[in-house]
Amino acid sequence: MTPDSQSTAPDHRSTAPDPHDPEGAIAAAAGAYSNWGRWGDEDVLGTVNFIGAAERARAAGLVRRGASFSLAMRFQNDGPQKGWRRRVNPVHTMTDTGAEAALGVQGFPHGFGGADDVIFMPLQCATQWDGLGHIFDHGRAWNGRDAAQVVTSEGDRVTGIEHLAAPVTGRGVLLDVGRVAGEDGELPDGFAVTEEHLRAAMDAHGVEVRRGDIVLVRTGQLARVRRSVERGDGWGDYAGGPAPGLSFTTAGWLHRTEIAAIATDTWGFEVRPNEFEHAFQPLHQVVIPHLGLLIGEMWDLDGLAADCAADGVHEFLLTAAPLPVTGAVGAPVNPIALK
Repeated sequence: MTPDSQSTAPDHRSTAPDPHDPEGAIAAAAGAYSNWGRWGDEDVLGTVNFIGAAERARAAGLVRRGASFSLAMRFQNDGPQKGWRRRVNPVHTMTDTGAEAALGVQGFPHGFGGADDVIFMPLQCATQWDGLGHIFDHGRAWNGRDAAQVVTSEGDRVTGIEHLAAPVTGRGVLLDVGRVAGEDGELPDGFAVTEEHLRAAMDAHGVEVRRGDIVLVRTGQLARVRRSVERGDGWGDYAGGPAPGLSFTTAGWLHRTEIAAIATDTWGFEVRPNEFEHAFQPLHQVVIPHLGLLIGEMWDLDGLAADCAADGVHEFLLTAAPLPVTGAVGAPVNPIALK
């Protein structure tokens, strides 16, 4: 398929849907952009199938300077979560410390001492991937499977995040929509990023989105919220409140470009409030169970974006393996961009 960035044909599918009919819009998009059966009935990778050995080899050739950037926010107790649906911030506890070692109560010989710790956290409390078992549409999971048979009290028995531990490495592309379409590098909350905005960013950066790419969309919201945290005003409504993000109308672009994955610097990837009345994350409902698209959220793109703006290069090798928690429907990740 020709990369979408090279297409000159008009796309009627970017037309804004009826805001009063989320059910109809979701059903239409699901029918138009379904990848069910594309990689066989047993598939567990979804669009990550678009990254092959050749794509990884080419991506490795993008490393020129050896510069590396972590795209993860810190996993810490004073993070963004507010407890919605039992999503809390990480709880980090020491089980052995230097005090016990100094007191000689750890039971080791010849002065040996050490420290140990434990962490409790929801798997989607900070920088993370949404797995294919995370979202359903009318009881159907990725590839048309019965959600009740896929995810049980034992976890995701079919498309657990562990299957993505190796393959999520390839060409990363940063589309800094905040810099291109925003003010002072940031989009306001509620700003819907359309296909036109994505194209404008590609044109401004001199980069094309190709099949198998991992696309990073920077809105600038995290930079704005981080300033609030530094002032002592806290995270506010970053976790679940109003935010810039992908418009529902980008579903066709996400399907047509055959990208492997996409991630943003926001809590929920798509624009909030959503573009429909009485709706909740309708783009998720299309792209995860129907496209099989891997979605990343709460990625810290600011350091990478500054470097891309400085050297004019918006493509790089990206390694983004999720923590392989067996049966998990999402997982933390420390993505590394190499330029």
